[in-house]
Amino acid sequence: MEIVERKENPLLDRVELSFIWDHPGQPTPSLSEMVEASVKSEPGSDKKLVYVKNVNTRFGMSRTTGLALVYGSADSASIEPDYVSERHKSETIPEEKEKAAETPQDSDEKETSEEGES
Repeated sequence: MEIVERKENPLLDRVELSFIWDHPGQPTPSLSEMVEASVKSEPGSDKKLVYVKNVNTRFGMSRTTGLALVYGSADSASIEPDYVSERHKSETIPEEKEKAAETPQDSDEKETSEEGES
């Protein structure tokens, strides 16, 4: 991911990052991948306060452009429309559910191996 333009907007307490992401031979990056890359490119940012908008991939090209908005506080991020906030929340929830689902399986495997030893 390459940052084309970085603009500080102190009035809205955010940093606006215009980016280009070249992904030859791969599908368009997911929303969560773009948020992660934006967090890495802006030190001190919180993943929950990053919103990716205006994502565009041209047909036949492996180049995606977009705009990442990195807010300084949850209060300033509240100006984002509800549907944008919900979209970003729903993108992070499946990852948390997968991590939670992996943990109980590990404990079940230990219990079955302990029963087999007796």
